[in-house]
Amino acid sequence: MARAKVDLPPPEEIRALADAEGRLAIRVTPGARTEALTIEDGRLVAKVRVKPQDGAANGAVIRLLAQALDIAPSRLSLLRGATSREKLFQLRP
Repeated sequence: MARAKVDLPPPEEIRALADAEGRLAIRVTPGARTEALTIEDGRLVAKVRVKPQDGAANGAVIRLLAQALDIAPSRLSLLRGATSREKLFQLRP
């Protein structure tokens, strides 16, 4: 069975949520039924199907965010929240 296409917000709306240093705060829900990246109440919310084991969910969030921003995953790095639902990512030029 093929995976459903993920509905993503436009890249410019996501970039508008970044601070002056290019940092993005994201609330993550691992182990969700579907994958999604949404903007709720002025903040990014990511839902990934992967369970939070050995950093797999963090990798899934990086790939989802990179896909939404249309950039390579290597341009994103996790600054804070490796084991938390509240994460802070750095967008590198």
